[in-house]
Amino acid sequence: IDLKLFSISNQEIPIQQNELNFTTDQVSNTMKLLYTPTLVDGEYRLEVQAKDKSGNKSGVNPYSIRFKVITKNSVTQVLNYPNPFSTNTQFVFTLTGQDVPENFKISIYTLTGKLVKEITKNDLGTLRIGTNRTSYKWDGTDEYGSKLANGVYLYKVNINDKSGKEYEQMKTKVDDLFNQGFGKLVILR
Repeated sequence: IDLKLFSISNQEIPIQQNELNFTTDQVSNTMKLLYTPTLVDGEYRLEVQAKDKSGNKSGVNPYSIRFKVITKNSVTQVLNYPNPFSTNTQFVFTLTGQDVPENFKISIYTLTGKLVKEITKNDLGTLRIGTNRTSYKWDGTDEYGSKLANGVYLYKVNINDKSGKEYEQMKTKVDDLFNQGFGKLVILR
Protein backbone atom coordinates (compact mmCIF):
# COMPACT_ATOMS: atom_id res chain seq x y z
CA ILE A 1 0.00 0.00 0.00
CA ASP A 2 1.23 3.46 -0.89
CA LEU A 3 -0.21 5.96 1.61
CA LYS A 4 0.50 9.69 1.44
CA LEU A 5 -0.81 12.59 3.52
CA PHE A 6 -0.64 16.20 2.35
CA SER A 7 -1.43 19.55 3.98
CA ILE A 8 -3.71 21.98 2.15
CA SER A 9 -0.56 23.69 0.82
CA ASN A 10 0.33 20.34 -0.83
CA GLN A 11 3.25 19.63 1.52
CA GLU A 12 3.65 15.91 2.21
CA ILE A 13 3.39 14.96 5.88
CA PRO A 14 5.48 11.96 6.96
CA ILE A 15 3.45 8.94 8.10
CA GLN A 16 4.68 7.22 11.26
CA GLN A 17 4.58 3.41 11.40
CA ASN A 18 2.86 3.47 14.83
CA GLU A 19 -0.08 5.34 13.22
CA LEU A 20 -0.89 2.38 10.97
CA ASN A 21 -2.70 -0.85 11.86
CA PHE A 22 -3.29 -3.58 9.24
CA THR A 23 -5.81 -6.38 9.65
CA THR A 24 -6.51 -9.16 7.17
CA ASP A 25 -9.39 -11.57 6.71
CA GLN A 26 -8.31 -14.73 4.91
CA VAL A 27 -11.90 -15.93 4.46
CA SER A 28 -13.07 -12.85 2.51
CA ASN A 29 -9.58 -12.15 1.14
CA THR A 30 -9.69 -8.55 2.36
CA MET A 31 -7.39 -6.22 4.24
CA LYS A 32 -8.21 -3.16 6.34
CA LEU A 33 -5.86 -0.33 7.14
CA LEU A 34 -6.57 1.86 10.15
CA TYR A 35 -4.65 5.13 10.03
CA THR A 36 -4.79 7.21 13.23
CA PRO A 37 -2.54 10.25 12.89
CA THR A 38 -2.31 13.07 15.40
CA LEU A 39 -3.02 16.20 13.38
CA VAL A 40 -3.47 19.89 14.16
CA ASP A 41 -6.54 21.80 12.98
CA GLY A 42 -6.51 22.28 9.23
CA GLU A 43 -7.36 20.81 5.84
CA TYR A 44 -5.66 17.70 4.50
CA ARG A 45 -5.63 15.32 1.55
CA LEU A 46 -5.03 11.58 1.90
CA GLU A 47 -3.99 9.42 -1.07
CA VAL A 48 -4.04 5.61 -1.07
CA GLN A 49 -2.86 3.26 -3.80
CA ALA A 50 -2.96 -0.50 -3.18
CA LYS A 51 -0.97 -3.16 -5.01
CA ASP A 52 -1.28 -6.93 -5.12
CA LYS A 53 1.61 -9.38 -4.65
CA SER A 54 2.55 -9.05 -8.32
CA GLY A 55 2.74 -5.24 -8.09
CA ASN A 56 -0.50 -4.58 -10.00
CA LYS A 57 -2.03 -1.29 -8.81
CA SER A 58 -5.63 -1.09 -7.63
CA GLY A 59 -6.34 1.64 -10.19
CA VAL A 60 -4.78 4.09 -12.59
CA ASN A 61 -4.91 6.90 -10.01
CA PRO A 62 -4.70 6.67 -6.22
CA TYR A 63 -7.87 7.08 -4.18
CA SER A 64 -7.84 10.64 -2.85
CA ILE A 65 -9.98 12.25 -0.15
CA ARG A 66 -9.93 15.72 1.39
CA PHE A 67 -10.86 16.25 5.03
CA LYS A 68 -10.73 18.83 7.80
CA VAL A 69 -9.49 18.38 11.34
CA ILE A 70 -11.37 20.49 13.90
CA THR A 71 -10.45 19.70 17.50
CA LYS A 72 -12.89 22.01 19.29
CA ASN A 73 -16.38 20.75 20.13
CA SER A 74 -18.78 22.17 17.56
CA VAL A 75 -21.85 21.16 15.58
CA THR A 76 -23.45 22.27 12.34
CA GLN A 77 -27.12 23.15 12.26
CA VAL A 78 -29.20 20.00 12.67
CA LEU A 79 -31.40 19.47 9.63
CA ASN A 80 -34.26 17.04 9.23
CA TYR A 81 -34.40 15.04 6.01
CA PRO A 82 -36.62 14.78 4.14
CA ASN A 83 -38.34 18.07 4.83
CA PRO A 84 -41.27 18.24 4.27
CA PHE A 85 -42.07 14.64 5.19
CA SER A 86 -45.15 12.43 5.25
CA THR A 87 -44.14 9.20 7.01
CA ASN A 88 -40.85 9.90 8.82
CA THR A 89 -37.75 12.08 8.90
CA GLN A 90 -34.16 11.68 10.08
CA PHE A 91 -31.72 14.26 11.43
CA VAL A 92 -28.46 15.16 9.69
CA PHE A 93 -25.53 17.13 11.18
CA THR A 94 -21.76 17.18 11.63
CA LEU A 95 -19.97 16.96 14.99
CA THR A 96 -16.36 17.97 15.60
CA GLY A 97 -14.06 17.61 18.60
CA GLN A 98 -12.68 14.68 20.55
CA ASP A 99 -15.82 13.12 22.03
CA VAL A 100 -19.49 12.87 21.13
CA PRO A 101 -21.74 15.11 23.24
CA GLU A 102 -22.88 13.91 26.65
CA ASN A 103 -26.33 15.41 26.07
CA PHE A 104 -28.13 15.89 22.76
CA LYS A 105 -31.78 16.89 22.73
CA ILE A 106 -34.10 17.98 19.91
CA SER A 107 -37.23 19.76 21.16
CA ILE A 108 -40.13 20.11 18.71
CA TYR A 109 -42.75 22.83 19.16
CA THR A 110 -45.97 24.02 17.54
CA LEU A 111 -45.89 27.54 16.08
CA THR A 112 -47.61 28.73 19.27
CA GLY A 113 -44.68 27.42 21.34
CA LYS A 114 -46.22 24.25 22.79
CA LEU A 115 -43.65 21.47 23.25
CA VAL A 116 -44.94 18.35 21.46
CA LYS A 117 -41.90 16.05 21.32
CA GLU A 118 -38.42 15.71 22.81
CA ILE A 119 -35.91 13.45 21.11
CA THR A 120 -32.84 12.55 23.20
CA LYS A 121 -29.37 11.23 22.43
CA ASN A 122 -30.53 7.74 23.41
CA ASP A 123 -33.37 7.95 20.87
CA LEU A 124 -31.09 9.10 18.04
CA GLY A 125 -28.86 6.01 18.01
CA THR A 126 -25.09 5.90 17.73
CA LEU A 127 -23.46 9.29 17.15
CA ARG A 128 -19.88 9.82 15.96
CA ILE A 129 -17.46 12.61 15.28
CA GLY A 130 -18.02 13.60 11.64
CA THR A 131 -21.17 13.57 9.56
CA ASN A 132 -24.20 11.90 11.14
CA ARG A 133 -27.52 10.78 9.73
CA THR A 134 -29.43 9.38 12.67
CA SER A 135 -30.78 5.86 12.59
CA TYR A 136 -33.81 7.25 14.46
CA LYS A 137 -36.71 8.11 12.17
CA TRP A 138 -39.24 10.44 13.74
CA ASP A 139 -42.73 9.59 12.53
CA GLY A 140 -44.39 12.94 13.30
CA THR A 141 -46.06 11.84 16.52
CA ASP A 142 -46.17 13.63 19.87
CA GLU A 143 -44.96 12.39 23.27
CA TYR A 144 -48.08 10.19 23.56
CA GLY A 145 -47.79 8.58 20.12
CA SER A 146 -50.59 10.62 18.53
CA LYS A 147 -50.05 11.83 14.96
CA LEU A 148 -49.43 15.55 14.73
CA ALA A 149 -51.50 17.59 12.27
CA ASN A 150 -50.12 18.66 8.91
CA GLY A 151 -48.23 21.91 9.14
CA VAL A 152 -45.09 23.73 10.17
CA TYR A 153 -43.32 22.96 13.45
CA LEU A 154 -40.26 24.53 15.03
CA TYR A 155 -37.39 22.64 16.60
CA LYS A 156 -34.45 23.61 18.77
CA VAL A 157 -31.35 21.55 19.51
CA ASN A 158 -29.46 21.58 22.83
CA ILE A 159 -26.04 19.92 22.90
CA ASN A 160 -23.44 19.95 25.67
CA ASP A 161 -20.36 18.06 26.83
CA LYS A 162 -19.66 16.22 30.11
CA SER A 163 -18.93 19.48 31.93
CA GLY A 164 -22.22 21.00 30.73
CA LYS A 165 -20.55 23.37 28.25
CA GLU A 166 -22.65 23.91 25.10
CA TYR A 167 -21.21 23.00 21.72
CA GLU A 168 -20.19 25.91 19.53
CA GLN A 169 -22.22 26.43 16.35
CA MET A 170 -20.09 25.69 13.27
CA LYS A 171 -20.78 28.17 10.47
CA THR A 172 -22.22 26.63 7.29
CA LYS A 173 -24.25 27.73 4.27
CA VAL A 174 -27.54 26.55 5.84
CA ASP A 175 -27.35 28.93 8.83
CA ASP A 176 -29.78 31.31 7.09
CA LEU A 177 -32.50 28.63 7.33
CA PHE A 178 -32.50 29.03 11.13
CA ASN A 179 -33.93 31.92 13.14
CA GLN A 180 -32.54 32.43 16.67
CA GLY A 181 -31.49 28.78 16.77
CA PHE A 182 -34.88 27.41 15.66
CA GLY A 183 -35.34 25.29 12.56
CA LYS A 184 -38.58 24.54 10.72
CA LEU A 185 -39.93 21.14 9.79
CA VAL A 186 -43.06 20.45 7.80
CA ILE A 187 -45.45 17.50 8.04
CA LEU A 188 -47.52 16.76 4.90
CA ARG A 189 -49.47 13.49 5.02
